[in-house]
Amino acid sequence: MDQIGEGVSGFELGQTVAAMPISGCYAQYVCLPQRKFIPVPAGLDSAEAVAVVLNYITAYQMLHRLAKVKPEQDVLIHGASGGVGTGFLQLGRLAGVKMFGTCSAQAAEVVKELGATPIDYHNSDFVQEIHRLTGDGVDAVFDGIGGDNLWRSREALREGGRVVVYGFQAKLQGGRMTSDEPSGRHPIRESAILGWYILRNWFLPGRKSMVPNSIQWLMRLKPAWFRHDLLTLFDLLQQKKIKPLIAQPLPLCQARRAHELLGSGGVIGKIVLMPNE
Repeated sequence: MDQIGEGVSGFELGQTVAAMPISGCYAQYVCLPQRKFIPVPAGLDSAEAVAVVLNYITAYQMLHRLAKVKPEQDVLIHGASGGVGTGFLQLGRLAGVKMFGTCSAQAAEVVKELGATPIDYHNSDFVQEIHRLTGDGVDAVFDGIGGDNLWRSREALREGGRVVVYGFQAKLQGGRMTSDEPSGRHPIRESAILGWYILRNWFLPGRKSMVPNSIQWLMRLKPAWFRHDLLTLFDLLQQKKIKPLIAQPLPLCQARRAHELLGSGGVIGKIVLMPNE
């Protein structure tokens, strides 16, 4: 903290704090209400703490709040070598679930080391592989790809399973959202399309559900969850039970480059933007 407003208590100048603003994060300084800040335990690595704030809390809430996984259940994680994916793997191992993760061939060893069975999405059909490895499918699929991949994810479920949808990576090109329209991203239309997928799923056999996740809306609707879960993750980080994989630190002025790297694929772990100084 560089400055504290009048009437604010419970914080000190120079204290390390965490927050997840919906917008305005790509800046060296940001002003937020006191209720948005959560203290970061002393001694934690700043880059690792930043990875926990978004990537790990996304994974944690989908595992425990939405999918409500139980030990020995089977789960499939798409993009298992990315920032959220590696968070899933570390937290899934702590939860005692059996994990499968789609990834590139070059990332397979990392995924395996983190406790999952890697599935090379370039050279194999993940639905066929899941049924070959499990017989009747998995209990949950975490899909950050979206689009028609959701139906493929559904095919990988056993009866009564659940697809948790949390992204639209299928529409990324060069780190940006693509669209048939010249103006680019259309959030309302994308939400409507996702709603149609979920509605259509209700009429398909197999008692398989589709659940959307938005970390932004969940934080707004359940702020107590966000605070509790982030403090839980900081505690796990302090105990060295989790350790975020930092793919590459970049200065804040290279934010565009960071998105281009993410859009091109192949990033293992989390890209962290550092203040320019």
